[in-house]
Parts: sequence; structure tokens; C-alpha cells
Amino acid sequence: MRILGIDYGEKRIGLALSDELEMTARGLSVIERRSKGKDLEAIAASVSEHGVGAIVVGYPLRLDGTAGIQCEKVDRFIAGLRDVVSVPVIAWDETLSTKEAEGLMREAGVKRKKKRGMVDRIAAAVILQDYLNRKSRRGGGNP
Repeated sequence: MRILGIDYGEKRIGLALSDELEMTARGLSVIERRSKGKDLEAIAASVSEHGVGAIVVGYPLRLDGTAGIQCEKVDRFIAGLRDVVSVPVIAWDETLSTKEAEGLMREAGVKRKKKRGMVDRIAAAVILQDYLNRKSRRGGGNP
């Protein structure tokens, strides 16, 4: 089964996809935010196109582990997503995923102009890879 990872942002939504063995994540695409309906439609199309069996959405907890205002926005997004897809949607702690993605791009020498669109896709891959790693350490069930 493939798993879709999502980095939900104000301007863009990064998507990542696991391999069928659920071992590795790779950045898939970036959705430029237009409207809630169109954004959800695009994600539902990706779920269908890639045979996705579950979705992992980055959940922006604060560094102390508490939920803040951003979590409320993601909660509303997840609720909308659950209305348009028939697969499980899992909220997953994304603390510092964007910073990690930016660091990976810096190490790879990615130019500033290219970074803007890439960071969301890579952050989605970081979130999804963290989920996959935790899942494999626990023997295949939900982490």
C-alpha cells in the first residue's frame, strides 16, 4: 500500500508518496493553494491516481508538544479531507520538518529561487519518512 504525506501550508500544500513496501518517501508535487474545494479535489485525485491507502498530514505541534492556532487550521483541513477521501487520515507531529527540509536543500546546494516550491514537497517527504520509520520500528502497525 502507498501512503501519501502532506505538508499543509498557507500558500502551498506539499505532497510526498511512499513506495509500495512503505519503506521510503519521496517528494511528489506541490499544490498552489487556490480554494479549499480545489485543493481537496487535487489531493483526492492524487489518492486515486497513486492507489493511496492512507494519508499522513503534518500536525504543527509547538516545541513543548502542545497544540496551537495552526493545529486548529490543520484540524479543519483534515476534517475536509476526510469528507472527500475514503482512506484513513492520520495527523503526525511535523515539528521542525520545514527546517529539516531547508537544511537538506542547503546541503544539496539548491539555489534560493528553486527552494520556494521544493521546500513544501521535501517537508512532506520528511514528515512521511518519519512516520514510516516509526511504523517499521513498531512492527508494521500504526505508530
